[in-house]
Amino acid sequence: MREAELERISVVVHIADLAAKKLIEPDIDQSLSLKQQEMKQRERLVLKTANELLSTKGYEAMTVDEVAELVGIAKPSLYRHFNGKESLGVAVLTDALKQASLFLQSLALQPVSDYERVQAAAYWCLTKKAADQMPTLPSQNSSLRDLLKSNQDYLDLLIEVSDQIGAWIVSAQEQGSISKRFPAMLVLYSVYARACDPVLDFLIQGGTPVDEAINQVMMSCFSGLKSREY
Repeated sequence: MREAELERISVVVHIADLAAKKLIEPDIDQSLSLKQQEMKQRERLVLKTANELLSTKGYEAMTVDEVAELVGIAKPSLYRHFNGKESLGVAVLTDALKQASLFLQSLALQPVSDYERVQAAAYWCLTKKAADQMPTLPSQNSSLRDLLKSNQDYLDLLIEVSDQIGAWIVSAQEQGSISKRFPAMLVLYSVYARACDPVLDFLIQGGTPVDEAINQVMMSCFSGLKSREY
């Protein structure tokens, strides 16, 4: 990928993300009572705080007590919204998929190729990860994974997101932008992997500016590691 191409992708992601955020965080219904509006606002804050903790510490290290403390509410108040850590974890991960779905819907309206949409999806994952807004799944033996597998909202969103990116990948392969040597599912998983890519963290912690770190990961993903001289 060239610098100009990355710049174009970053602009596309920015525009689509702004449009998606208007859908993700609509104004609270003013017809609700003040107490109901406060409850809605508090629930949003709980989800945002838990999202940040899942992104930085992981599910196993996150505690309900810490979420309540950071939000500034008593633990019983948090339980009015979620009945425990697992319920909160399911809500955060489902909300993250909803954000991804709305972003992809906005991205589909942008005047770019399907290959650029695939690139933009990966770029969006990296920007969210760099901003500590990309919660990670728990370990394989976690009870939360079992709950997610039985949560229809989560599964429906996962299928929707996968089908949309998958369709763009197949289209890009038909157009010759992505090699048909690679199964579409492998390319899809490569995009998903950017959401938990440790290389981005290593680069940023090593002093690489965030934008440059994202660009380097994008180039290694879409251009490969082979020198163009060969």
